[in-house]
Amino acid sequence: MSNKILLIDGMALLFRHYYATSLHNQFMRNSSGTPTNGIQGFVRHVFTAINEISPSHVAVCWDMGKSTFRNDMFDGYKQNRPAPPDELIPQFDYVKEVSNQFGFVNIGVQNYEADDVIGTLAHQYSEDNQVYVITGDKDILQCINPNVEIWLTKKGFNIYNRYTLDRFQSEYGLTPLQLIDVKAFMGDSADGYPGVKGIGEKTAIKLIQSHGSVESVLDALNELTPGQQKKIEADMQNLKLSKSLAKIHTEVPLDTHELLQDMKFGTDISKILNVCNEHELYVSGKYLSTHFS
Repeated sequence: MSNKILLIDGMALLFRHYYATSLHNQFMRNSSGTPTNGIQGFVRHVFTAINEISPSHVAVCWDMGKSTFRNDMFDGYKQNRPAPPDELIPQFDYVKEVSNQFGFVNIGVQNYEADDVIGTLAHQYSEDNQVYVITGDKDILQCINPNVEIWLTKKGFNIYNRYTLDRFQSEYGLTPLQLIDVKAFMGDSADGYPGVKGIGEKTAIKLIQSHGSVESVLDALNELTPGQQKKIEADMQNLKLSKSLAKIHTEVPLDTHELLQDMKFGTDISKILNVCNEHELYVSGKYLSTHFS
């Protein structure tokens, strides 16, 4: 395979480092007073991955506002999340500007989440390329296939929890797409959709391992324990709704062929360090010059 394509969940990295450092009021403001702590973490995470993967193409995927097609399906979707802190708000646009200057393509589509954009690109590009996804969201594990690896963020900047298809199947005893059915039963408190009350991850996984899908579980409802039957019957609508909400959309309207041309990337560490200096990202610049130059 000629291309190594790196897809980055930009917001996941920005949020992760913002909250890791804001806990100690380390906002790393530049000379104009703008906080840069989330951006500094984004930079270090991304270039650690680039150093390991040596991608030929890079794109950073972004959420485009709070409302998506999932909110049309369910009013409560992600409505339990607090508003972003004041120090984080100016970093949303600023990080995209920095990302663009590094030579990354920023991609976001109205009415879709970054996960949907990543899922669409991974689905399309993995037919002929090796795809790597950097994110903090385990939902994206449903997009694994023989040519897609998911690298989940862990503590620090240089360690990723790497999932291949073999590892996923060994660990979960499921196919990646069956993760959608598991999430349908267990719900997702962070995303605000309910699943079936009283059924957690372990039970959900066992049900899907035994029956294969939500629909097959419902077909075999009389084979379940009385307690499981009662819970599922009481939350039948939520179960079906949650499966729709859990599924990452892989047909976002994108010109993937043209995008691939734009995503070509070659690391020029001197240019990267100049961008860091221009934006007073001195912590990031020092980290990159120490580890990668």
